[in-house]
Amino acid sequence: MELITQFIDIVLHLDTHLMEMVIRYGVWIYAILFFIIFAETGFVVTPFLPGDSLLFVAGALAALGGTESGGGMYIGWLLAAVSAAAILGNMVNYQIGRCLGPKVFQWESSRFFNRQALLKTQAFYERHGGKTLVISRFLPIFRTFAPFVAGIGAMAYPRFFLFNLVGGLGWCLSLTLAGYWFGNLPWVKQNLSLLIVGIIVVSLLPMLIAYLARDKDSAAT
Repeated sequence: MELITQFIDIVLHLDTHLMEMVIRYGVWIYAILFFIIFAETGFVVTPFLPGDSLLFVAGALAALGGTESGGGMYIGWLLAAVSAAAILGNMVNYQIGRCLGPKVFQWESSRFFNRQALLKTQAFYERHGGKTLVISRFLPIFRTFAPFVAGIGAMAYPRFFLFNLVGGLGWCLSLTLAGYWFGNLPWVKQNLSLLIVGIIVVSLLPMLIAYLARDKDSAAT
C-alpha cells in the first residue's frame, strides 16, 4: 500500500520529482526519461508508468534552460530521447508479440499481465487496423498493447514501421512541446498538479466512454 501511495505522489507531483532528478543526475536525465518511455511502450507488463503527463512536465522543465545552468533540459535533446524511446519501444513490443503469437490470448490475468486490456486492444485493432498504432499513442494502456497485438497479428513490418513512426513522433512532439510552450505560464504552474490529473482523466476518457457504450449495448440486448 505504501508503494502505491508513493507512486501516486510521484505521478501527481511530477514537476517536483523530475526537477530533483534533473538537478541530481544532470545530463543522465535524458537516459532516465528514455528508459521510462521505452519501458512504458515496450513491455506489456509496465503500462502503469507515466507517459502523457511525463512528456508534458519534461517539456515544461526544458523551457527553463540547459542543465549546466541548473535549470531544465535542452528541448532538442529531450525530443530526440523520448521520440527514440517511443519508436524503439514499440518495435521491441511488436517483435515480442510476433515471437509469442496468438497463444498469449490463452494466458490468465495476473499482477503482471492484463488480459482484458489485451482483448480490448485486439478488438480496437480489428476495427481500426494500422491506425490503432497512431490513435492508441494517446490512450494509456492501449498504447502499450497496440504494438504487441500488431506483432501477434503479423502486420507487415514496413506498414507497422510507418504507423509506429507517425504515432511515436506525433505523441512525443505534441505533448512535450505543449509543456514547453505552456507549462510555465503562471496559471499552469500554480495548478500543475490539477493539470496532471486532468491529462490523465482526458487520456482515460475514451476508454470510459467505450466501456459505458458497451454496457449500454449489452443492456439493450
